[in-house]
Amino acid sequence: MAQADGPGTAGVSVPPAEVAADEAGAFQSPGDRTVRTALPGSEGDKAAASAAASNLEVVMSADITTARGISLNVNLYNGVPVAHEVTIAWGDGTTDTITMNGGEARGHNKHTYPRPGDYTITVTATDSVNKVQAVNRLAFSTAGSFFVPHTPTRLLDTRSGVGAAKAKVGAYSSVWMKVAGKGKVPAGAAAVVLNVTVTNTTAGGHVSVYPAGKQRPESSNMNYVAGQTVPNQVIVPVGKDGYVELYNGGWNAVDLIADVTGYFDRSANDGYTSLNPVRFVDTREGLGAARGQVAGQGTFGVQITGKSGIPAGVSAVALNVTVTNPREAGHLTVFPSGQTAPTTSNLNFTAGQTIANSVIVPVGADGKITVRNGAWAGTDVIVDVVGYYGAGSKAAFTSTTPGIPTGGPWRLLDSRRWGGAGTWPCLAGGYMPMDMDSGNRDRLPVEAYVLNVTVTGTSGPGFLSVAPDPYAMDAYRNGSPTPPPRPVSSTLNWTAGKDVPNLVQAKPGPHEVIDLWNQSSREAHYIVDWFGQYDAY
Repeated sequence: MAQADGPGTAGVSVPPAEVAADEAGAFQSPGDRTVRTALPGSEGDKAAASAAASNLEVVMSADITTARGISLNVNLYNGVPVAHEVTIAWGDGTTDTITMNGGEARGHNKHTYPRPGDYTITVTATDSVNKVQAVNRLAFSTAGSFFVPHTPTRLLDTRSGVGAAKAKVGAYSSVWMKVAGKGKVPAGAAAVVLNVTVTNTTAGGHVSVYPAGKQRPESSNMNYVAGQTVPNQVIVPVGKDGYVELYNGGWNAVDLIADVTGYFDRSANDGYTSLNPVRFVDTREGLGAARGQVAGQGTFGVQITGKSGIPAGVSAVALNVTVTNPREAGHLTVFPSGQTAPTTSNLNFTAGQTIANSVIVPVGADGKITVRNGAWAGTDVIVDVVGYYGAGSKAAFTSTTPGIPTGGPWRLLDSRRWGGAGTWPCLAGGYMPMDMDSGNRDRLPVEAYVLNVTVTGTSGPGFLSVAPDPYAMDAYRNGSPTPPPRPVSSTLNWTAGKDVPNLVQAKPGPHEVIDLWNQSSREAHYIVDWFGQYDAY
């Protein structure tokens, strides 16, 4: 843990700082941890110096503001009511100096750390009149973390007893899955990227994935009906004991499968850079691959680096992968070039189905990824790139929300229950702008939002596109601006009567507005759950 001392603290024995954060992300160091010393020259008025030295307390508390940001409150209790020079050493080699009177509270000393990590803040209050100095320390851990790609590895399969008992997860029941210490996921990992699949379903329901032991959120990660096999990518914080919890919110028991493809850690180096969704592959048109369906058991490579501004050396790429026109049931696997195809899958499909899933996959040394069709017959494949990870990217992931006591996930939008005023579906061929500025972030820049978007109430086939909006919400409140260009990329696809979810790493517009485009001839309802975001600094 980084250490930093304020001026004049040499030789002062301060108790070791301990990280003590509550569930809302608040950190505290009480006044009884204050160490007081008399400064040279205090002999002139020993009584005043002694009184000040015996009473002055430095009390510190801090709140998370962004992935790397802190809001620090400093209180000087019981000090002599004269000016104190207060130095804040943030623990990253930088300091700020403020002036406070004894007995004064000073709030909102804001700071942004250069990278995620654990830091020790040292506050030194100096009473130059009475020649007394008081020191306290506060250990602070940033909410943000950087990404580490992981070879796709199966951590849970209730069909075969991997990671849990060999038994279906009962109706309205949970299974706990150990993440930390499994595969190459270290203890202390902040969050994990999973591809979760529900299968062997005999009734409808949903699955929610969240840190083990926490209150189950209202949000869901996937919905299913009888006979469906549904995959979805999940980015979920890891519980303090290293577990995540998977809840079956259905009438009957189901099997659950989970493959890890990456994790987030404060000691890692790879931040995130978002892109406007760019289509890299469409086998129907011969874009990025040979024209025509990918043969059964066939593979093809996709060049990632050197296109659309993606530099050489990136560690992983964030995709939305779609299968369409499959001739029989099967699965698709996406993996780094130069490696053997793993036994895990990224999405499962049935004959004739169009289905999409979010994928985060490491990039091979040659800047490519490989896509494999695990079916015995051909299918068309579409690949849209939404962002990439690398040492040159600075955005850090956080699932802690300032102003929301329980953090994430939480429900941003349900158009079936719009503000208690009834339904407000997205019209056929139209789009719904969504204001992502919560009012609690002082419009701090966000590189991308991690959302789970579900389309429901569908009466015909279609697909959804998620794209940044160039306007501020005031433009919609005060009029009807010219619609932005209609995006060509797809986020999820649906058929009549089906509820379809997908994870979206959505790049916002310059005013924190995201558009949800209904690319169909029928209206549809949206459910949007917030799972985290990448803060730009």
